[in-house]
Amino acid sequence: MGKDSFANGDSTKGANLFKTRCQQCHNLKAGEPNKVGPNLHGLFGRHSGQVEGFSYTDANKQKGVEWKEDTLFEYLENPKKYIPGTKMAFGGLKKAKDRNDLITFLREETK
Repeated sequence: MGKDSFANGDSTKGANLFKTRCQQCHNLKAGEPNKVGPNLHGLFGRHSGQVEGFSYTDANKQKGVEWKEDTLFEYLENPKKYIPGTKMAFGGLKKAKDRNDLITFLREETK
């Protein structure tokens, strides 16, 4: 497992990380409203700044990144470095294992 790239993680651990670190700002299921952050349903394969009815920063819209395992792996380490000007007030998950677990969970739960 490369330290600097995505590898499949533990979805159960990812669910706990989502609950403690993400859920206050993000919903996951189709039809749920945006919160402080956009609904993450359909996240994989979507480009940054694309959720209907969510007010993004220009930085987020202009980044134009496609969300998938490797881009999320990099983004979630340090969101403000990956998208300077994002309003996501999240410091990031420094441990590769935590990011792998969270992304594995998100991949299943946002379909």
